[in-house]
Amino acid sequence: MSDILVESWLDLHDKLFQPAWQPTINRFRAQLAFRGLSDARYDLSTSLMRLGVGYNRLEKHLLRNFRKYAHRDAVPDDSNWNWLTLAQHHGLPTRLMDWTFSPYVAMHFATANTEAFDRDGVIWAVDYVKVHAALPERLQNELRKEGADLFTVEMLDRVAPGIDGLATAQDEPGLLFLEPPSIDDRVVNQYALLSVMSSATTRVDEWLAARPEFHIRYIIPAALKWEIRDKLDQANITERVLFPGLDGLSVWLRRHYTPHANG
Repeated sequence: MSDILVESWLDLHDKLFQPAWQPTINRFRAQLAFRGLSDARYDLSTSLMRLGVGYNRLEKHLLRNFRKYAHRDAVPDDSNWNWLTLAQHHGLPTRLMDWTFSPYVAMHFATANTEAFDRDGVIWAVDYVKVHAALPERLQNELRKEGADLFTVEMLDRVAPGIDGLATAQDEPGLLFLEPPSIDDRVVNQYALLSVMSSATTRVDEWLAARPEFHIRYIIPAALKWEIRDKLDQANITERVLFPGLDGLSVWLRRHYTPHANG
């Protein structure tokens, strides 16, 4: 695993934006998925895994009952992938994991919890083009057919109508990234991206650890968190924007007015 220690606010920017240049199109277009965590020691377990023993046997039951009890018009198209992304969005334990295209949104999630300001944070950066090049050929063909670097729910509906269809018995566990439908402003404002493992029992960080060329972890020292947090607030990267509504507003105000421990 490649861990890079960040030295300053400017150093963090330089490191996160450095891989963006694409010489084939002469544009700055990063091909990275970012995930910020308040504690660098946290693993990349899914919410489904955190249910505990026997979690993999609960996956189908959770989604089936979510579909049964949710409003029938909750999704625009009655597909497993639409239901799965909606369920993840509303907190149902799933195999999906939240990421973002935005380094700033990742910075936010790495520094939003002031109770963790005594611990180093981390931002994971994963090259989803390299990740997808390791997928089974039938999944890669779907990307090539669309001329795309990422999957959509419509693409996955065609090639793997159910989540268990992502892999055959002969396939090694694989990771893929999915652009979710714009269900609400939260998805749009967070520039959201989702990952899914073809195996419910394979952890993302363990899969990536065997493929260090696919990712980097940027370690944010605890001593830098207050500066990063205050500058993100000044740039309007806050819960008020990322979680539109009164709940997000309240979280932002509570954190914004939390006194510095040394202040």
